[in-house]
Amino acid sequence: MAKLVKSEEEVMLADAARGFLDGAAPVAHLRGLRDAGKTHDPSLWKEMADMGWAGILVPEDAGGSDMGYAAAAVLAEEMGKTLVSSPFLSTAVIAATALRQVADDRAKDALSKIASGEITYALAIDESNKFDPQATDLKAEKVGNGFRLTGEKRFVVDGGLADRLLVLAKTDAGLTLFDIPADRAGVERTPQSMIDSRDAAKVAFDGVEANGEDVVGNVDDAMSVLKPALEAGQAVLAAEVAGVAAGAFGMTVEYLKERKQFGVQIGTFQALQHRAAHLWCETEVTASAILHAGRKLDEDPENATLAVSLAKARATATASLAVREGVQMHGGIGMTDDFDMGFYMKRARVTAEWLGDYGYHAAQVAKLRGF
Repeated sequence: MAKLVKSEEEVMLADAARGFLDGAAPVAHLRGLRDAGKTHDPSLWKEMADMGWAGILVPEDAGGSDMGYAAAAVLAEEMGKTLVSSPFLSTAVIAATALRQVADDRAKDALSKIASGEITYALAIDESNKFDPQATDLKAEKVGNGFRLTGEKRFVVDGGLADRLLVLAKTDAGLTLFDIPADRAGVERTPQSMIDSRDAAKVAFDGVEANGEDVVGNVDDAMSVLKPALEAGQAVLAAEVAGVAAGAFGMTVEYLKERKQFGVQIGTFQALQHRAAHLWCETEVTASAILHAGRKLDEDPENATLAVSLAKARATATASLAVREGVQMHGGIGMTDDFDMGFYMKRARVTAEWLGDYGYHAAQVAKLRGF
């Protein structure tokens, strides 16, 4: 059975990431981006790429470090603690995982460019208010030796700024995944205002031309490539959400130690101690679920679905509890924009929906456990 505590190497990776992010991307950095009307800091992503973060899942022969999903989750958790806004999940995790399923020179070249930070990706998959890849209606009509893509994708996270798009489309006998440049003729991106100040877009495809080289994997068999990529994204997103919960919890504990009522620290009130202790227990159990999902993806990816969905469901519920308790224990100040807790609440709400909400993953867990 996989160990549910971080290894020495993972602790060192987390410490190094924390040291960098505390200086380069504290919550104040996100606030500054929001106030400036921006959703992404290209210079921050360049620094991350230079440190090897963009290539953490890229094979070594393509310029990456290939450290594995547990390591990627460690980085994501640290990013979640200060609400870092970057294309890490879309590009370094989801796109890299999808592309490494394909053994051709084009995919290897793309992976090399991901590792160096040259290109970024967004996953264009959702078409309704809920995550449901099998319900894809965007059509890829066969035309001669190529395809013509027509339809619309919603909630494309990082879609407003990405260089390339992984697009799921319906073909004659199934679903097919395409890798196309975001500026190809017929692609129209409409930026969407996300409450957590993260980049997203609605993307319309009006007769967009694609050829065989744009297909990732095989025609009509998208899920062979996409399933591993989605599960990688869900597991690493769960780690980021766990980081959001940890960041909110840490801020709350510090406030309980500092705030006084009638000359007494409110952290000495037993009722608040009980609530804080309960939240701490939830974060610890969730941390174990996150580690297990990462280990499972590294060691037995064909059978990782249960571990991944459990991690995403638990992280979503824990983050929701952490931000609600955080706001309540901070009192009135917790509801103001001048205080950072609101940023944690917004990020927790958005990440709850991305790549499947609590209901979706709870249903997956129940199904796989035979209920």
